[in-house]
Amino acid sequence: MLWVKAFHIMSVVTWFAVLFYLPRLFVYHAACEDAAGKERFKIMERKLYRGIGTPSILAVWLLGGWLVSFQWDYLKTQGWFHAKLTLVFLLTGYHHMCGAYIKKFARDDFQPPSHVFFRWFNEVPVFFLVAIVILVVVRPF
Repeated sequence: MLWVKAFHIMSVVTWFAVLFYLPRLFVYHAACEDAAGKERFKIMERKLYRGIGTPSILAVWLLGGWLVSFQWDYLKTQGWFHAKLTLVFLLTGYHHMCGAYIKKFARDDFQPPSHVFFRWFNEVPVFFLVAIVILVVVRPF
């Protein structure tokens, strides 16, 4: 079980790295004015999302499910675990929102929100990370 937990944590760290960096690329992409720069951002965003983000989110869910299989009582009795799962579901939605923005940026007819919007959008995963770590470590309920 400890090996599974170790790899789950590594997957979570990798996933959060993507969720922190990808919206930062959106900030720069939205502010970019030259065609060559926009093309470069499209490639970087796509490779980050598909090459690192997708495998890491799959690993998070698969390894997390494997961990739950060791302790089914978490699903019945642990309120903190239900709250954590809810946040992970919401964060998965955020991940897919990032994927939708990648597709929109890939279309040249997309008028993106301002780079200021993406600066705020970039901060969302921080709140999820703080809440999830507190739930897992402190287990407040």
